[in-house]
Amino acid sequence: MSRWATFDCYGTLIDWNAGIGGVLERLFGVEQAPRLLERYHELEPEVAAEEYRPYAAVLTLTLERLAQEVGYGFPEGESGALAKSLPDWPPFPDVPEALEELRRRGWQLAILSNTDRDLIAASERRIGVPFDLTVVAEDVGSYKPATGHWQRFFELTTADRDRHVHVAASLFHDIAPAAELGLTSVWINRLGEPTDDRPARELPDLAGLPDALDDLVEP
Repeated sequence: MSRWATFDCYGTLIDWNAGIGGVLERLFGVEQAPRLLERYHELEPEVAAEEYRPYAAVLTLTLERLAQEVGYGFPEGESGALAKSLPDWPPFPDVPEALEELRRRGWQLAILSNTDRDLIAASERRIGVPFDLTVVAEDVGSYKPATGHWQRFFELTTADRDRHVHVAASLFHDIAPAAELGLTSVWINRLGEPTDDRPARELPDLAGLPDALDDLVEP
């Protein structure tokens, strides 16, 4: 019987802080970027929750609101800088090897991501490991923590929930809704946040993930 591991992408597999932070440094300066990055992550969920928009539009609108809030003007033509930069955001170094090992052990892999089809395709090319299924916000018309991604995943795969684990770095976008759905999850706590009791496992990166998943769901 199949074992499925579903993954959030940005922040879990792809280093979006490096990607977003690089754009903020270029537009607003190195000294301001860390503070602006923190505020960006507060604003983006608010924008995403207003109504469904393509993720490229969410990125652009969030960046515009951030600039307005802090009183910075944009260089002409730069409001879409985040969406343009996303295809170049790098995967975390631990990701390709861990995913390859999971495939070697027989796990089927899926991405459940708050993004658009064209953007996720670029990120999957950067990761370089094939996925069996990808569900994005464009497919379901909503953004996590709404549960449409998981609903679509189970509709398409008819996966056994007892043989499925969701893997993610965001408590807000992923671990909390997975818990509400009664799903097993692994929290990739890349930022060293305080321990949470909702995930079945907590790891600092993906290096130990194959063993953790095998422990949670036997072959």
